[in-house]
Amino acid sequence: MTRPFAQVDVFTATPYRGNPVAVVLDGAGLAEAQMQRFTHWMNLSETTFVLPPADPGADYRVRIFTPSYELPFAGHPTLGTCHAWLAAGGTPRQPGVIVQECAAGLVRVRQTADGLAFAAPPLRRDGPLDADLRAQVAAALRIGPDTIVDASWADNGPGWIAVLLDSAEAVLAVKPGDTDLNVGLAGPYPAGSPAAFEVRAFFTKDGGIAEDPVTGSFNASLAGWLLRTGRATAPYVASQGTVLGRAGRVHISRDEDGTIWVGGGTVTCVSGLVEL
Repeated sequence: MTRPFAQVDVFTATPYRGNPVAVVLDGAGLAEAQMQRFTHWMNLSETTFVLPPADPGADYRVRIFTPSYELPFAGHPTLGTCHAWLAAGGTPRQPGVIVQECAAGLVRVRQTADGLAFAAPPLRRDGPLDADLRAQVAAALRIGPDTIVDASWADNGPGWIAVLLDSAEAVLAVKPGDTDLNVGLAGPYPAGSPAAFEVRAFFTKDGGIAEDPVTGSFNASLAGWLLRTGRATAPYVASQGTVLGRAGRVHISRDEDGTIWVGGGTVTCVSGLVEL
């Protein structure tokens, strides 16, 4: 059966400089094994499958897969899927706000001057790391434990651990080893720079470690931590993907009610049909 398909570059307005996500716009009738097999074949960090919503308050439902497993939530797939759904003629029930249903619940997406933005979901786990885990993270990153300014759980679905280093330069210099943890790094740029932080994110893949070009879920939980601890003020822009030759830009803002929004550009790079 042929199904509409798009590949969307996220957190960029320039094609091929952000993080791509594959979107199957009609996932109805597909078994989980079929979704997982196609995702593994695509070999992107995530592939999504759009389904009719089960929740009456949602505009559509999405299932999000990495090449190895399904995720309850992920950031750049949320924005890329919403972009593809809108481009295919999707009309939100509530003007100006798109509501996505996923395994983590309902996620709001809105259109901003900087592109689509999603409301950061609640954390599943936060708080400081114990000494043993902090040492394990340092060893995995191949950095001295004393170079870590702070570290915390920042898990909103994918199990992120957030690590703060003292500078963007230090973040760019990290050359990690293997780990079974999903670890994100951040380091500040000098005041007045175009971006406030350099961000990197590492996740497990096929028994090893891979670096994500631009990571919405980690930037969402990282923003909550940085804002809560007074290390950042909103709005700000994070740069990610530099080491991989990308130029991702993540725009963080916060409403008066405390809702954190994570946004950026989205652009369709591939569209057509896929046999599934």
